[in-house]
Parts: sequence; structure tokens; C-alpha cells
Amino acid sequence: MNLHIHTPLIESRPLSLITGSQIWLKIEALQPTGSFKIRGIGAACQEYARRGKRRFISSSGGNAGIAVAYAGRCLSIPVTVVVPETTTERARSLIKAEHAQVIVHGKAWDEANTLALSLMGEDDAFLHPFDDPLLWKGHATLVDELVSEGVKPDAIMLSVGGGGLYAGVVEGLRRNNWGDIPVITAETIGTDSLAQSIQQGKRITLDSITSIATSLGAEQVCEQAWRLSQTYPTLSAVVNDHAALNACEHFLDDHRILVEPACGASLALAYEQATVLQGFGTIVIVVCGGVTASIDQIRKWNAAVMR
Repeated sequence: MNLHIHTPLIESRPLSLITGSQIWLKIEALQPTGSFKIRGIGAACQEYARRGKRRFISSSGGNAGIAVAYAGRCLSIPVTVVVPETTTERARSLIKAEHAQVIVHGKAWDEANTLALSLMGEDDAFLHPFDDPLLWKGHATLVDELVSEGVKPDAIMLSVGGGGLYAGVVEGLRRNNWGDIPVITAETIGTDSLAQSIQQGKRITLDSITSIATSLGAEQVCEQAWRLSQTYPTLSAVVNDHAALNACEHFLDDHRILVEPACGASLALAYEQATVLQGFGTIVIVVCGGVTASIDQIRKWNAAVMR
């Protein structure tokens, strides 16, 4: 039994009118944990359970931790999640609601990850939030569902933090013989480790995370994401925090679904009519979701970045 669901694929009339393209939305925000993360993490947790692991340990800015905690509760396996100080109280509460232990450590995810790794015992399984082939295989099921729906787009657009979703979507495209479909990657200024890596021609590490889209807050993308950006048709784009936050509010108005700024980065490219979208007749946007921010928090952030 899968821990994720087959999510809806709907046409967005508002975004189609704005962009002039036919925009389809893959609504991962409706997953049981509120984000796409449960696809890969759920599959990985089930595999580790089959291997006899007795505890799951993870590091997360929020959504991955929620997914591990949910999977652990479903599988009756205890979970410990280490989160950085930037993780919202809402995210911490949601992890705890799944009966998982939460440890707060470090100013960014990378520091939380170091501590999480130090906690590992012989019978524990480590659930990395984005850098694990088991995760990519699970995330690839998103493309399997697109194929089953009979909708082959001219491009797929998604947000990139550590690169796990990107790696999984490319794996799904290739295994379904859709390897000719380019991927448009979206990041915010201050989390744009992939965009800067592409620009500089090497995998770089950000000095710090300066965007409010902390769910995208990996200072370096995984090696697989970097390699794919050099070998797979990929178009990189970056938006500012204000655009991502505005996109969250517009999307709530248009589709009655609240997503967090990390997801807003992709939606912003459509709402802002970004030039990277030009020339594509049909685009699928992965509405990756995220449940770590309320609408009040999004509006407070927006007011702050406008000062």
C-alpha cells in the first residue's frame, strides 16, 4: 500500500489566461502530509521497514520531517526529526502531532543535518530530505500519474531546494520515454543554489540562506540535481520573495488552496508571465504544496519584505 495518493491534475483557467499557455496543475498540496515529500519519503520508509529498521531519523526544514513522521506513525516506527531554528512553530507542531520527537538545532538545514547524522544507531534508518535514490524513485510516480492521465506537456515546472523533486521528475520522465520534455526549475533569491551553480558552471555552496522560503533552504543542491542540470534539458529561473509570497495569495484566491512560499516560487513564474515560459503551449506546474506557513504568516512576511 502506498502512503501517498494519486493527486488531481486540473487545468488552471486563471493561469492559462495570464500566461497564454495551457496551464495544468499537479496538486501535490493535497497529499496526506500536504506536500509531494510523502511520495519519496513514504517509499523509502516502507523499504527501510522491510529491511528491519526500528527507528527513522531525519533532518528537515519542515515538510520532509512531517512526511517522515507521518510514515513512521503509519508503520508504527518511532521517528526523530532534527530541524533548524528557522523552521516555523507550525511545522514543529505538525511533526509532533504525528508523535515524532523534534530536536531544534542550527541556523540552517545543513547544521541540523549534521546533528541528525550523529544520532544514527545500528538499527536506525536515515531519511535524507532530498538526496537518496529511493526518494527520487518515489517522486517519479508523479510523472507516472501524468502519463496515466494522458496529458503530455511541452514543459514541467517545479521548485528546487535540495533537488530531490527535480531528480525524481527527471527519472519519471525518462522511464516513461518522455525525456524530451524540458524542466523549468524555480528558486527564490537567497535559496538559488542551483541557479548559481548553473551560472558559475560548478556546484556551489551558498554562504547562507537569506530567503523566507526556508523549505528551499539547502545551501547546496545534491550531486544528482547538479549533474542533471548539465545533462537534461533544464531552464533555470529565480524570483524574489515578494513575487513568491504574492503568488501564494493569488493562488489561494484562484484555486482555494494555500501553499507555502517554496511552492509560490514556481507559481510566481506564471503569475509574473516570466519569459522562461514563452514558447511552451502546455505546461504542467507541480504544486508541491507545503504546510509550514499560515496565510497570516505569509502576509506578515510580505509586509516585512516590502519595507
